[in-house]
Amino acid sequence: MSECAIVGINWGDEGKGRMVDLLTENYDVVVRFQGGGNAGHTVVNEKGKFALHLLPSGIFRSGVVNVLGNGVAVDPENLWKEIQEVMSKGVEITTDNFKISDRASLLLPWHRDMDEFEEMRLADKKYGSTKQGIAPFYSDKYQKKTILAGELFYPEELKTHLADLMEWKNLTLTKVYGAKPYTMEMLEEWLETYCKKIMPYICDTGKFLKEAKADGKNILFETQLGSLRDLDYGIYPYTTSSNTTAAYAPIGSGFANAKIDDVVGVVKAYSTCVGEGPFVCEMFGEEAEKLRRAGFEYGAKTGRPRRVGPIDIVATRYGVEVQAATAIALTKLDVLSYMDKIPVCTHYMLNGEQTDSFPFPFALKNAEPVIEFFDGWKCDISGVRRWEDLPKAAQEYVTYIEKQIGCPIKYVSVGPERDNIVIR
Repeated sequence: MSECAIVGINWGDEGKGRMVDLLTENYDVVVRFQGGGNAGHTVVNEKGKFALHLLPSGIFRSGVVNVLGNGVAVDPENLWKEIQEVMSKGVEITTDNFKISDRASLLLPWHRDMDEFEEMRLADKKYGSTKQGIAPFYSDKYQKKTILAGELFYPEELKTHLADLMEWKNLTLTKVYGAKPYTMEMLEEWLETYCKKIMPYICDTGKFLKEAKADGKNILFETQLGSLRDLDYGIYPYTTSSNTTAAYAPIGSGFANAKIDDVVGVVKAYSTCVGEGPFVCEMFGEEAEKLRRAGFEYGAKTGRPRRVGPIDIVATRYGVEVQAATAIALTKLDVLSYMDKIPVCTHYMLNGEQTDSFPFPFALKNAEPVIEFFDGWKCDISGVRRWEDLPKAAQEYVTYIEKQIGCPIKYVSVGPERDNIVIR
């Protein structure tokens, strides 16, 4: 029996979905344990290309059970639309292979409204939200102002609870943001149109996971975003509103006695960042645009161009420590094949001194990257499947990163499809 977490090491968008899709060959259950529909996991396999936002990335593997844990912000509207879209491409989603925790809180329609209103109020001080309601949702969850998925099975109590929440939320919507209030008719339509559709998937997933462990099943935990977007360890306040670390998996999955054996940290062969906040290694101009086009770096959820830069050794080393990673998957190495010389951010300069330590968030704005260049390989490596067949320059690039971050690189991705992988 094995319990493994797949996590992001940097700012998110590292290719976690691609690695979950690959590694689920060896697992029976995949659990999403935090986050919501505010980021996307892109998966390319024999069924097509998918951008998943709430569905776990193991949904494409026959026989694998996929779970949304209690730590997830379950958005019934977007989840139902995603289920319909994925099923339209021939992927089977049933109550046997997809389950939602009855203890997961539901993202309510006004959470998206409040997210957008607050970003508008902040103007040039905005956090770079995807406006999917995540921050207002988690704020309300910790104020005990949400409803649990399991409440859908108690309709009379649910309506009373919703009415109380609506009365409270309308005070903020109308008096703070000058918006129109919600009505019970609007909420009843939401319940009927979306919540009712996902009810068959809702169950006691904590019990299911305990039974799966007792039966010797292998369980994979899937996170969203990366270390630097973690609420406690990231570049606060430009973070998400949940914990993106492997340490949170037992709590957010509803499987409190989970013992994580392996933590596979996913790192891009260069850096990308969606949204606002400090990004020390950022590239600009034509150099950045070339890298963006080569890697097709546009957000899976929003479509907006990602900020790009060379791999950041300082940030990556920190991310490895935060996640307690035991192995690394280096993705998109093939994207760098066009470069004559490959830049790497090896250190930071902060207050006139060179540092290898990741600074306190408010000090990051004063940090400058120290850039060194490595030889490129200038050839297509997407067909390579063995380590020894990679060009020497590519091997040297990978082994340099491995040494600097202090964690073995076990997987090297050389393309987006499932089999575009080198396993060391």
